Amino acid sequence: MGLGHSGSLIRAPKGNYTEQPQLTSAIWRQFNEQGNGFKMNIRMVLLASAAALAASSPVFAADAIVAAEPEPVEYVRVCDAYGTGYFYIPGTETCLQISGYIRFQVDSAPNEATGSNGGSDWNAWTRAQVQFTAKSDTEYGPLTGVIVLRVDGDNQTNQDSKLDSAYIDIAGFRAGLFYSWWDDDLSGEPDVLSSYSTLHNSIRYQYESGDFYAGISVDELEDGYYKPGETSNNVGVAFGVGGKAGVVSYQVIGGYDTDNEDGAIRGMLFADIGPGTLGLAGVWASGLNSYYDESEWTIAAEYAVKATDKLTVTPMVQYFDNYGHNATDTDFSNDDAWKVGLTVDYQIVDNFYAKATVDYTDVDHQDDVTKGFFRLQRAF
Repeated sequence: MGLGHSGSLIRAPKGNYTEQPQLTSAIWRQFNEQGNGFKMNIRMVLLASAAALAASSPVFAADAIVAAEPEPVEYVRVCDAYGTGYFYIPGTETCLQISGYIRFQVDSAPNEATGSNGGSDWNAWTRAQVQFTAKSDTEYGPLTGVIVLRVDGDNQTNQDSKLDSAYIDIAGFRAGLFYSWWDDDLSGEPDVLSSYSTLHNSIRYQYESGDFYAGISVDELEDGYYKPGETSNNVGVAFGVGGKAGVVSYQVIGGYDTDNEDGAIRGMLFADIGPGTLGLAGVWASGLNSYYDESEWTIAAEYAVKATDKLTVTPMVQYFDNYGHNATDTDFSNDDAWKVGLTVDYQIVDNFYAKATVDYTDVDHQDDVTKGFFRLQRAF
């Protein structure tokens, strides 16, 4: 762009000439004031040029702004068909519940920390457990799936993670990894009413009607007793019958270890009497087997006293006949044993509990043993 010799024309782009009266007048006034030697301020020229271009440029309407349609939001819905804590998985008719607990515990027993002579008599550890329970309605009744994950931490490096349960349940049938009826016991801690692991891969059917149930299961017994020279991969068959009648509840169970050709039967009874609940239990074993081989037979009793709404105190006693195994690990020994214990449970606030227990065991021809633990547990 440049000035013509007459000062009234400015060459526009593409060779066109355009009259700019206001700009021309301003330039001539500057010329008359300064004569032939006037100098235009470069800043004024730039501003004037920009104004000229703006005046000659076409003005286009701004493009219309179109707002995107919001994505539909599906909020989580509460599912109250199976109790509290369930919600619908978005986009499905399956209800899911997430629960679990955090446990801090300090155990005390001779050589508890190392398991060998000269070790510490106490050990602290922490557990984290999470359970996922999914339920949905079918023509056969609720279809249930359960996954339980557990981690026990003794310290930073010594930690044990495991699948604690995983099973499918529908119309009374259950298949997967789950705890057997032998995992049930008295409400106190010191009693010994089962042996080895009570967690098996099993197939079970349980019939339920009101306050009564009866069932049968086939268990893989990999963590139990096996005779010297054999490997552990036994099969067990167990049954369970239980229910409630008034203030009394009861359970009778049995298990037969097909490989060892021996089994055990156990009965438990609870009755609300006075300010607490009386619990009685008895077990008999035909020989060493994976369901029970602590002794040939045992009886146990406890009384859980509800001292306050938050405090429960439970003393117990248990007697064992032919306690433990003989020297060749093929039958029960000829020793007897007895145990006494005390458990105290206290609910600090909702879902936060404290438990302390101590027990004393006296076995023939062995040293007496006193042990116990203190526990804090937060459930959710």
